[in-house]
Parts: sequence; C-alpha cells; structure tokens
Amino acid sequence: MIKYILITYAILFLSPIANGQKKWDADQLKKQIAEYKNDIRGPYKDIRWFCGDGSVRLPKDPCPENIGPGVQHARYKDAVLALGKDHHIYLGQLLTYTAAADFWDAENDHSRLKQYQLDKYLRSVDNGWVNQKGQFYRGAVQAEDEEASGIAFYKWLLTKDNVLKQNFFLVRQSLKDIPHSGDDNFAQLMRSQSKVIADEYPAFMELRVKIHGQPEADDIEKVKAFRQKNRAKLNTSLNQKLNGLIATMTNFFEPLDIKNLGTKAAALKSTPLGNTIDDYISKNSKVSDPVQLIVETSNLLLQIRQGILAEKRPSSRLQLLDISLKLEELLFKNVPNWQPQTLKQQLQKIETLAKGAVGAGYLELWEWEQIQPTLSKFDTEQMTLAQLTTILETARSTVEWSAAMVKANYQEEVNTYSSFEPKTYGFIDDRIRGSIALHLGKSVGDLGDFIARESALVNTIMDITNPSTVRGLNPGYAFGELVVVAGSPEDIEVSSNKIYIFRKSPSDLKPVAGIATVAEGNMVSHVQLLARNLGIPNAALSDENLQSLLKYSGQNVFYAVSNKGNVILKPESQMTAQERGLFMKKNRSTDKIEVPIEKIRLDQTQILNLRNVDASDSGELCGPKAANLGQLKKMFSDKVVEGLVIPFGIFREHMDQAMPGQNDSYWQFLKTMFANADEMRSKNISEAEVENFQLLQLQILRDAINKMDLKAEFITQLERDFKGILGKSLGEIPVFLRSDTNMEDLKDFTGAGLNLTLFNVVDKQKILNGIKQVWASPYTERSFKWRQKYLLNPENVFPSILVIPSVDVDYSGVLITKGINSGNEKDLTVAFSRGAGGAVDGQSAETYTIYDKGGYRLLAPARETYYNSLPQTGGTGQQTATFEKAVLNEKNIGEIREFAKTIRKTLPKETKSDYDGAYDVELGFQNDKLWLFQIRPFVENKKALSSEYLESITPKIDSNKELLLSTRLQ
Repeated sequence: MIKYILITYAILFLSPIANGQKKWDADQLKKQIAEYKNDIRGPYKDIRWFCGDGSVRLPKDPCPENIGPGVQHARYKDAVLALGKDHHIYLGQLLTYTAAADFWDAENDHSRLKQYQLDKYLRSVDNGWVNQKGQFYRGAVQAEDEEASGIAFYKWLLTKDNVLKQNFFLVRQSLKDIPHSGDDNFAQLMRSQSKVIADEYPAFMELRVKIHGQPEADDIEKVKAFRQKNRAKLNTSLNQKLNGLIATMTNFFEPLDIKNLGTKAAALKSTPLGNTIDDYISKNSKVSDPVQLIVETSNLLLQIRQGILAEKRPSSRLQLLDISLKLEELLFKNVPNWQPQTLKQQLQKIETLAKGAVGAGYLELWEWEQIQPTLSKFDTEQMTLAQLTTILETARSTVEWSAAMVKANYQEEVNTYSSFEPKTYGFIDDRIRGSIALHLGKSVGDLGDFIARESALVNTIMDITNPSTVRGLNPGYAFGELVVVAGSPEDIEVSSNKIYIFRKSPSDLKPVAGIATVAEGNMVSHVQLLARNLGIPNAALSDENLQSLLKYSGQNVFYAVSNKGNVILKPESQMTAQERGLFMKKNRSTDKIEVPIEKIRLDQTQILNLRNVDASDSGELCGPKAANLGQLKKMFSDKVVEGLVIPFGIFREHMDQAMPGQNDSYWQFLKTMFANADEMRSKNISEAEVENFQLLQLQILRDAINKMDLKAEFITQLERDFKGILGKSLGEIPVFLRSDTNMEDLKDFTGAGLNLTLFNVVDKQKILNGIKQVWASPYTERSFKWRQKYLLNPENVFPSILVIPSVDVDYSGVLITKGINSGNEKDLTVAFSRGAGGAVDGQSAETYTIYDKGGYRLLAPARETYYNSLPQTGGTGQQTATFEKAVLNEKNIGEIREFAKTIRKTLPKETKSDYDGAYDVELGFQNDKLWLFQIRPFVENKKALSSEYLESITPKIDSNKELLLSTRLQ
C-alpha cells in the first residue's frame, strides 16, 4: 500500500524481544558473556532444592518426604535474571525452572523457545558457550529432570490444535533441541564438530564443506584418512575432536532399523495413522531399492503432517512428531543413493523430495496444493522446453520457500543474538543444511544444469559450482567493486559505483551499480521497481551462492542480467572489448530526463478536496499520487477514501519565507546551493566533493524546514477542511501524509518510495510537524542521490501532500497490469502482504501471476513474521503472522482480475491519455472489501530492455523444443 520508512525502526524497537523493554548495550553484553564463559558456574549463581510446596532448600538439605518430591538444579545469577526481565534475553535456560506457558512465550512470538535453541547451537559450536566452564558445574542441570520437563512441556503444548495448525514447523524443529525422548541430534552435532575443527585447523575446510553440503557415509573414511595424513601436525585436542567427529558420523550414518519406528508408535496402534505406519514398516523394513524407500518415506512424512490433527492425544502427537523426525533423518541419509539417470527420474526425485519438505514443515499444505500439480507432470513421454522450465521455476521456488521458512521463524532472534555473539549467524545456515531442503536444492540445481544445456541459457558466475541456482530479475549491466554482505545490511553505507550481494536488501537502499539478493523480497517492492526503472541489474541467488562469492568481495567485476534472466558475473580481467566499451565516460546529461515545470501552478494556495482533483492536475497543482487518486475517486467512488490535497503552491508559499540564520528565503538558499555546485564543476572540482557540499547544504535546509513556522491561515483552513471533508476534527482521525512530488511517475522515471510518507498520524501537532517533514523529505541523501542519477534538473522538485484517512487493511499490496514473470502483457502480477504496507516496502510477499485466459500461478508465499496494523489511536501496532493460510482468497483474486480489466479499458478514456502501457496499482482489502490507494504508470528501463549488448547475451530459446523424458541427464 504505502511506503513505510519507519518499518526498520519498528522491527528494531518494537520487535517481540524488545517490545516494552530497555535497549541493551551490546558491548556490555559481550563483556558479560565473556565473564560467564570463564566462570566455573557460568550464568548460574548456586544450586538449590526446589520442593513441592514452593520452598527452596540448600543442596545438602533435600526436600522432606512430606513436602516432596523436589528437584535440584541451579539458580540464575541476578544479572541473568535482570537480562530476561529488562531485555527479554534468556541465557542458560533450564526447562525445570520454567513454566510451560512462559517457555512457549506466545506473546513474544515464542522468543524464549527459540533462544533455547540458539543456546543449544552456540554450545555446540563454541565449547559450551556461556557454560564453557559452567558445563562442569555439578548438579546445575539434572538431565533426567530436564527431559521430564521437556515431556511435560509437549504434553501441555500439543493439546492445542491451533499450535499445530499455525506453528507446525517451529514445534517440530524444537523437538531437535528440547530433551524429551533420549534421542540425540547427531546431524547437528556432526556439522558443529566439523565447523569447530575447520576453524581451528583450516586444512580441514574442504572436508567441512563436504560434510555440510553433501554428507555421505563415505565421508567417515575421508575424515579417518585426513587424521592419518595430518597426524604429525595434530595436537591432542584436535585428535580428540576428530575422534569425536568420527564417532558422531558413525552414529549418524548407522542404518536406521525401520522396525524400531514401531516402538515409537506404541500409542498409535489401531488408529488410522498407526495402521499407515505399520504398513510402511512391513513394506520397507527389508527394502534395498533407495527409490522405493525415499518415495515411501516422503509419502508417510506428508501423511503424518496431514493427519496429525485427527489424533487428539498429546502423547500420541508427540510420538508422531518423533517419527516424522526419524523419517526425515532416513531421507537425509538415503537421498544420495538415488542417482537419477534420465530426465523423468530427475523430475520424480524432485517431486518426491518436495513432498518430503512439505511433510517436514518447510512448506505449508496450501502451498503444496498450489505447486504439486506442476511438479507431478512427469507421467508423459515428452515435454517442451517451456514446460520443463516452468517445472524448474516451481522447483526452485520450493527450495527458496523452504529456506525462507527457517529464516522467517528464527531471523529475529538470530539478529538479536548476533549483535553480541557473532557465531549466532551460522544457526540458520545450519538448520537449512540439516534439512531435506539441502538435497532438494542439489536435485533442482542438477535439473537446472540440464535445462541450461538444452536451452543454451547458461549463467557464468565467477567459478562457483552451482550457477544454475542464480536467476535474473531485472535486465541491466554494471561494472564495479563487488561487495558481498553476509550479515545484516542495515548499517552498510552503499556506493553508487559498487555491486552488492545481500541476504536481504536494506529497506532504504540508495543507488547502487548492481544488486543480487538471497531474499529478493518481492518483484514489485519499491526497491525492485527502482532497479527495474533505472536498468540496475538485479538477480536472486541462494545462500550457498552468497557464501561461495564471499572470497571475491572487494574485487572489480562485470555483472550483467539479460532480458531472459541469464546472469554473468566475472572478474574485470575477463571482460571483452565490447563489455569494456559499455563503460566509456559519457556526458553527464546522457540518458537523463528533465522534470517538466512549464505547466506548474504555484498560485494555488488553497487546500483542495480530493474529489475536485483528477489526472489533468498532475504536475500542475499536485503530484500524480493525489491527481490519480482523485481520478480513481471519480471512477470508483466506493473504493477510494475521502481526502485533502496540499498543493505545490502552499509549499512554495512557505519556502518563500525568510530562512532563519540566512540572508535569503528557503527557496533562494536551495537555488544558491545548486548554482554553487555548478560553479564547482566548472572549476573541475571532483563530483564527490560537489556531492558532499550539496548534501551538507541540504542537511541545513532540511533542519530549517522541519523548524519552519506554518502560516496561521493555512492551519485554519486545514482545521476547517478536516472537519468538512474527512468528517472529524484535526487530531481526532488517523491519517496518512503522503509525499507527492512532481518528480514521480514521469514517463521514464518512477521515483517510487523515495520521499516520506507518514502513516496513521492522529495527534494535531504531529500532523502539523509531519507536513514539514514531508516537505523536507525530497532533500534527504537517498532521495537526492536517486534524482541526481536520473534527472537533469533535480533542483525543480515541488512536493504536494496527499492527506487521506487510514484504512486498517487486513492485507495490502501491488497490482501490475502486466505479467512480469510470464512476459505476457495481458497477464497480471500481484504481490500482497498481511497488514499495511509490507509488499511495497520489500517484504517477502505472496506473489501471483494471474493469467489473462483464466487461472493463476503462485510465485511465492508471504514469509514475514510481523506485519503492521493501524489502530485508531495512531501509530502502528505490530501483529504476528503465521503461514498456514494464503493471504489472498479466490474471491480477492477474481475481483483483482475484473478490476484490472476495468482499469485497462476505462482509465485511458477517462484521462484522455494515449498511454497504453501497464499500470502499477496499490490496493488493500479490509473484510474482503477492495480499497484503492494509488495508480501510476509502470515504468521500465527501455534502454536496458533494448540494449544491443543485453540482446547479444540473451540466448534465442526454442520454447517449443520437445525433449523425451527418457533422455539421459549426462
């Protein structure tokens, strides 16, 4: 719906961990943790008996029988208790010490449970972490009591149907860490031990990568051989660690006796799922064919997921989840034994592993219903290249969605812990590598390599081994320093002449030469639209790709994305003469456009009723947001709110006032700054110095505008029109203040999201201050840099303001009246997120292609845990999302389809426009009612789309080429 510049603030300060809590000092916390590592008691103060009557007794004074039984365990240090109370950070948690509801921590999106899992991970990779010495503090933790508490926790938790409906993935993952059955997580331990060895002895890194990426039973002998080869260089500690790793690997790869699953299903006898499990055991206990075993195991995984709610007993649900984990472990071990020889076998393997991923919770059941028909289309003799490409795209999606499920559940806590313990950042990667998604990704990559060979659509990505997992989003080319950001991107100061690879792009990205992201957000976010508009090459890649490219960070590279989405990323030394010629120095004005100001009317100094504004006023009285929304109000009155428009003239009238501390007006100060900048250029002063001068002057101007006195007659009119048009007095109704400049939605420049929108503001003084903040926003560094990059006369920016009442939508998003993914001009692209504003702000949105001929295709589900609500009291409320249901329903999709037809047919006629391109529409639904918030032309970079170079690297693909599914892969 609307660009929320405060999203980052909300995530940082209103997150479940920090909500209502004091902000911690990361350096102090690092120091505190270092002290616990060296303390023989770790985070614990002492040991006590905790008796049944609530009394606490000394270690040598057990609970008497008449008030027993009691449990003995440690108490937390006072500072650890304060950390939990003040900051919701919990170190060294003891299950026996924690009530089930507190540990589940539903009010804070289950943060305590997730922190318990992070703690377990950190202990495994950092020799006990906060318990480095405290792990030997005898009596602090009683294993049998912890396990009993784990069982009690699950028996409490699994009585709740909604927990399994909404949090199946998290609950199932938690079983890997919370003691409840005596099982060990050998897979996670194997990865941790190999990491610790490689960190201490770099020569082991190659084997560590193998164990993390493609673990096989044969790796045990490789580790033994490594130990033997390096025996003269290994100290006692390393020898012990290698021996421990070999023991763990031996346990992990020990064949699972399928008959033993029956002992885990004792309480399920004669139930439907119990019978299914018995059938599986009898059919597969002696099977030697890996294909049959993997197919049957994936089927059972999914059946357990689908049927677990029918089993109402919590102990039986716990058994089913334990069996599910064992089945995934069995898959993980045996998938390498399935070596497809033909294309059909490869497609079957992918469909089978995707089904297993759904059963393990990495995808939701409704998502599987959307993609399963595509993935199972291999019961035929041949397919066209286009059909195979659709399967490949869908299969890639399953891998991305699986990884995104892990990130959505744990990223918040990982970010928090990483601020004081950097090792935490490996947790998400560890979870993904320990899942069936690892093997699914490898299988999809193999299919991608095959299709790339058949279509000649081949990526060239430095020397990485899996380039087919990279896919282009926006065409373009760039040359510059490669910067690979493995951690959080929010504190990175980007440069317009560098190429960046992020896990997720910053929410307020400034101009860059090129970009690639693991979490692409969605294809219609403001960042994506700006990249598309300006011809900035943009691609999506995998976590593994990012890790492989880290070693090239800091090198100069050439980067290009073709019109068909194939990607080139190579060192400067390998550039061709043609590629070098693309970056010959050009005149500053080349490819830039001029903001039209000849029609602007600055004499309109009265507030306008939105009903009296239409498209013809764009660039004259106000910007295109207000003009186009006024047009929509005329056309779809019941779908557009009432509104006020503060025109350009009121802004200019205020800018003509004397600027405090200066000899001129605000406007003259701005003009003088640009004149001085031109004079500096005429003296051959570097562009960097000129830009720094301008940014300093703009800071002065912004500060002055924010302190500007608003004219009394303007405030009087604003109060009158709030009451007359919006129906309530100023200060009684929450509104959005939307920046609406004359530099937006030009023929060749979108300007999407560059200037400030304040949302859901109620307080009168905040609204008045907000008007000044919006006026000042075109002079921020980010907005100015984007304009400088593309506009000839960036000084001629005039902001108007659209003031509209808030609509607390259930979900909102963007409609593009063009199939961006399909390439069909008649299709539609939609991206929606829960709550207000997530889709345009780059959140991972639910995205569809809606086909012109009927039907639709899910391109991505929403994977954002938090979303904004808009309470009547103003500001934002933050809600927690779960993913078990789609954002859009069938009725919504049908209404969007019909609305798009109406727009295409009537908008050019109503506006007397010859524009025949696609539209970018922001909209939302509240109680299934469609609300419209904005419409603008969808602007693409025509130069990038028609570039001779990009055309030359775009292969001519025969989409109708037919391939027999019996074709061999090699």
